[in-house]
Amino acid sequence: MSKTGNIILIIFAMCLMVSCGNRYKDMNGKSVFRYNESAGITSLDPAFAKDQANIWAVNQIFNGLVQLNDSLGIEPCIASRWTISADGKTLTFYLRHDVYFHDHPLFPGGKGRRVNAQDFVYSFNRITDPEIASPGAWVFSPVEVFHGKFCFTALKDTVLEIKLKQAFPPFLGLLSMQYCSVVPHEVVDHYGKDFRRNPVGTGPFYFKIWKESVKLVLLKNPSYFEFKGKDRLPYLDAVAITFIVDKQSVFMEFIKGNIDFMSGIDPNYKDELVTRHGSLNPKYRDKINLTKQAYLNTEYLGFLVDKSKTGAENPLSDKRIRQAVNYGFDRVKMIKYLRNNIGIPAINGMIPSGLPSFNPGIKGYDYNPVKTAQLLTEAGYPGRKGLPPLKMMTTSSYLDICKYIQQQLTESGITLEIEVTPAASLREMIAQSKVGFFRGSWIADYPDAENYLSLFLSRNFCPEGPNYTHFSDKNFDKLYESALMENNDSRRYKIYRQMDSLIMEEAPVVTLYYDEVLRFTRKCISGLGSNPMNLLKLKTVKKSLIVSR
Repeated sequence: MSKTGNIILIIFAMCLMVSCGNRYKDMNGKSVFRYNESAGITSLDPAFAKDQANIWAVNQIFNGLVQLNDSLGIEPCIASRWTISADGKTLTFYLRHDVYFHDHPLFPGGKGRRVNAQDFVYSFNRITDPEIASPGAWVFSPVEVFHGKFCFTALKDTVLEIKLKQAFPPFLGLLSMQYCSVVPHEVVDHYGKDFRRNPVGTGPFYFKIWKESVKLVLLKNPSYFEFKGKDRLPYLDAVAITFIVDKQSVFMEFIKGNIDFMSGIDPNYKDELVTRHGSLNPKYRDKINLTKQAYLNTEYLGFLVDKSKTGAENPLSDKRIRQAVNYGFDRVKMIKYLRNNIGIPAINGMIPSGLPSFNPGIKGYDYNPVKTAQLLTEAGYPGRKGLPPLKMMTTSSYLDICKYIQQQLTESGITLEIEVTPAASLREMIAQSKVGFFRGSWIADYPDAENYLSLFLSRNFCPEGPNYTHFSDKNFDKLYESALMENNDSRRYKIYRQMDSLIMEEAPVVTLYYDEVLRFTRKCISGLGSNPMNLLKLKTVKKSLIVSR
């Protein structure tokens, strides 16, 4: 049998094994990491790495100039180092000499060729090409355009220059996104749109088989350029991804040992797997490890504060009413009883706890019904009387939380009416400023607080931008612009905290909680780690296999 045939046979056999037990053996490193993707994967082309399912798979096959560590620090990847000009507008990247694309028949001799700076110029221009219609084109909006061309320049084979319109410190974080992966022009030009299922990158694993809606198999890249100590990565022999839709079935496969990893927790098995206090059910402690990690997702309620849209007579145009709502319910109990203590009560601003610029010293809102009553009186509703009902729109997924808030606000003298709307319809109505009070969430695209604070920038009014509340404040806008000119992280974070404090004072939102991600792995898995972006990185994972008794 051929070498390739042997590998496939090994993968098939190992995918059928029950992988974990009380005794483990390495078996010469032959191991397959198995996880399920209920949402399905639509493309393995980094140009379309928009949702988590695609991002996780793409991250195993491709690399970019830079990458994130588990603390969200920017680290070298294909770029070994970089410099930023004094004005913050020119970034120069120096590439490694030992990075090669995966072997493919389209390369001379079928061997992967070395990556050069022109490959990045090609890859980045492809993302910005309107004909490609990549959802990641916005990533390069800070880049200068000269005579209709984005300013990506290969100065040498190993030197890439990018010029920005103005200083934008978060840009390095943007470059860590999977959209910014390098791709080979020979393969992309050959396959065209079908590159989505014929991917060739530089990553720790290379593409082998994809039977859509059934299984995707990636094999170890034996020539991968990254090492851990003296060990060339990755350790795993392969990655196998299944596409079981039913979440309860996925859970049962995990418990039986046929899946090695799950991220997040579904209501169908939440109380079975996790205790009321957010820890692992003791009955599974000999089989499963649980890792809990801050996740860059702030859940909130949003107010449309634009009087031209809501009318001056709208009670929510008065910030005292918005503040009264903020004080009117107990976030700590909400997290404890509705989410099994998964999440952190959002009493410290819009910036979530997983970001380096998060500051627990920022004063947000805790539960204070006395303060709610006081603010209602100051707003012209003494004795908690006379305030018309407030109408909030949400989706069915968050109805339990909204009903909890409704009940507590009623005790504080605020009547809340809830309307449940399909998610797609609600998103469209919010984007068109047709909802005065709504439940929302913001998951970070890149690891910088600017991603959250841009939601309140005057020039970002929806539908053109993400300012769904139509909040506008000249001081906030000035602070935003000054933060963009500050390359020193500590000084920029100080400005971010000023901006976050201003948002809390004006209360265009009610911050609910900072999300957390739960990762469940079989005992045989090590080296997976966790990070606030919930990015799946498998290059350092090891898997021990059961020994026959």
